[in-house]
Amino acid sequence: MAPTSVVEAVRPQQAVAELLFQPYRLGPFTLPHRIVMAPLTRSRARQPGNVPTSLNACYYAQRASAAFIISEATQVSMQGQGYAWTPGIHSREQVEGWRLVTDAVHAAGGRIFLQLWHVGRISHPALQPDHMLPVAPAAITPAGDAFIENDRGEGQLVPFVRPRALQIEEMPYIVQQYARGARNALAANFDGVEVHGANGYLIDQFISSGTTIGPTPTEGRWPIERGC
Repeated sequence: MAPTSVVEAVRPQQAVAELLFQPYRLGPFTLPHRIVMAPLTRSRARQPGNVPTSLNACYYAQRASAAFIISEATQVSMQGQGYAWTPGIHSREQVEGWRLVTDAVHAAGGRIFLQLWHVGRISHPALQPDHMLPVAPAAITPAGDAFIENDRGEGQLVPFVRPRALQIEEMPYIVQQYARGARNALAANFDGVEVHGANGYLIDQFISSGTTIGPTPTEGRWPIERGC
């Protein structure tokens, strides 16, 4: 390759690299650069209760040099949990635990948003209140395995089960779970929230054809079960 060709190829890369370190306006915040930390499930919440601890606070504070952090996905209710040992945002203890995290991140000069999460059918009765079935737009069993805590307190993969189809009357209750999660996030001093709407979880299940075509009316209706 000719020298001039090399220079022409390098210049766009330099421009992108320089742009990454330019400030960015995000709502009321001026971020020092454009490198952010994406959500990463850690499964480190204290049991019982799925409560964040000083371990979580240390983890996020170590990464506070990111322009801002989006937390690990955090269930808005007991019903919304899909993996063992993931943190929630629906109890007072969880709010207090998350406040340890936000205080540590803010002390280190960072910003952090909470990702609100309901997994829908990507769960298992072992993770659900009263061992109820997971809920979904339709009673279609997902492929793969759920990650649960077994009777020995160990992580274990078990096959997904057929979920229970949500009824229309239950939808306001689901919305309220997200609203409560957002209020609790603000009480825990998060700088904002992000609603998880992808990757096959509840919101995404409502907009994917493979998860919304359920049983016919002749197969009956399921009773409403209010778990948390």
